[in-house]
Amino acid sequence: MGISIWQIVLVLVIILILFGAGKIPRVMGDVAKGIKSFKAGMKEGENEEIEAKAETVEAEAKPARKKTTASRKKKNS
Repeated sequence: MGISIWQIVLVLVIILILFGAGKIPRVMGDVAKGIKSFKAGMKEGENEEIEAKAETVEAEAKPARKKTTASRKKKNS
């Protein structure tokens, strides 16, 4: 009990009647732009996460470096 070819054809004919032949390419173009926008937003979000993690790692590493420098000064004194 699956979808037959006649059911698919019927749905496509109804869509063609509702939207018209001229509007379908425009609607599909708008859908494509939306998908591209969504993908760009996802990449931007991932880049922000990576940058935030890098800043966190750098912030955690800086105090450790300062301690190492301070302990070297104490040994030299």
